[in-house]
Amino acid sequence: QVQLVESGGGLVQAGGSLKLSCAASGRASSNYAMGWFRQAPGKEREFVAAINWSGRNELYADSVKGRYTVSRGDAMNSVYLQMNSLKPEDTAVYYCAADPLAGWTVRDSPEAYRYWGQGTQVTVSS
Repeated sequence: QVQLVESGGGLVQAGGSLKLSCAASGRASSNYAMGWFRQAPGKEREFVAAINWSGRNELYADSVKGRYTVSRGDAMNSVYLQMNSLKPEDTAVYYCAADPLAGWTVRDSPEAYRYWGQGTQVTVSS
């Protein structure tokens, strides 16, 4: 079993930055691909970014490409999401998720991710 705990959400003005963190605990979590998803009120959960177990393969949604950066910690059981140039439409609950079967790839489908955190709220004011 893997437990994921997100932190770093909050309220920020448009154009500002936030850095989300996700700490993973549990067996072999450092070998899993890790992803970030978000869900705004009344909308479906959508893919944001993901990184493979080695940290060498990243994937981003078009809506965040060039503004967000996903990375892993030195111990490989933490993952971060640096969010710059934030927009009001980035407002959502952000979830960290772990994909134990991705191997060298990264995937953007929520169904691929077996473990999920509780989420952290990000609110961008205009």
